[in-house]
Amino acid sequence: MLNKENVTEVLKDVIYFPKGDNIVALNMVENLMVNENGVRFDLIVEHADDPKNDILVNAAKRTLTGVFGEIHIDIKVKEEETALAKVKHIIAVASGKGGVGKSTVAANLAIALARANQRVGLVDADIYGPSVPMMFGVEDEQPACFEKDGKTVMLPIEKFGIKLLSIGFFVDTDRPLIWRGPMATSALNQLMNDTLWGELDWLVVDMPPGTGDIQLTMAQQYKVTGAVIVTTPQRVAFADVLRAAMMFREEALQIPIYGLVENMAYFTPSDMPEKKYYIFGKETGQQFADQLNVPLLGQIPITEQIAECGDNGTPLALNADSPVTKAFDEIAHSILNSRF
Repeated sequence: MLNKENVTEVLKDVIYFPKGDNIVALNMVENLMVNENGVRFDLIVEHADDPKNDILVNAAKRTLTGVFGEIHIDIKVKEEETALAKVKHIIAVASGKGGVGKSTVAANLAIALARANQRVGLVDADIYGPSVPMMFGVEDEQPACFEKDGKTVMLPIEKFGIKLLSIGFFVDTDRPLIWRGPMATSALNQLMNDTLWGELDWLVVDMPPGTGDIQLTMAQQYKVTGAVIVTTPQRVAFADVLRAAMMFREEALQIPIYGLVENMAYFTPSDMPEKKYYIFGKETGQQFADQLNVPLLGQIPITEQIAECGDNGTPLALNADSPVTKAFDEIAHSILNSRF
């Protein structure tokens, strides 16, 4: 008999293989209407332009007609309203190795974008080494959690006009996280999807170093607008930079690269800001960028204040008079004027 209960049972035979369950259990069927004229419902998907949607729609139609015969079936594909639905751009800040100041770049880039009148969020996805809480001076705070539509959601902490979320808010940062890959990616997905981000122009994601599970999950499951790769001037760093760049250029990922940021490019004494001492080598950042065929977005100097400000919870890009601020403002300007 053609009725709502029977149609629901039949649709349980339609499997959405990327998530390994049927479309009813995955809450992908909404507004189901059944009458003598046929069946009508909305199919809720992650991305409306995904070609796999057509396969799923056809599978649902075949399953229904196989049981109920030649009935009228109207299936409307709708994109689900996710936590990131009102986030315009996601930018990944990545590096091939640790210790290059990637988190410092991510934090100060977020500040620079906010200085440019952008609405900005910052996700600390460096699951094994979260540092954003310390850099923003919010180590002792915890995001508020509450129930919404039967699901626990988080409200990001706001500081300096930036919406912040980090795994560091939920774990003891003095103890190492001994997690396998699936646990780490699950934590990333919770930070991204179970948070009320609201309307943002930019969500900056501080990635872990390397090319592991977190990077792959970020690239495959989220609409990343582009990536910024951080390096230091030493030539020995280029092999790691190359791996990071090649990951984003893999055919299965195809994420544009905004460009390269050369951190620790030179030393500038605070009492002589016009002086530049290239202690790790000169012009290697530009050479790296040329070899990767990407722009050199900026060169971040070593100053006495940059580490102090990060440790004190006040990113140096807040100081309008610092040469570091000028460098990050130029990087933000380049990104805002990129057209991917």
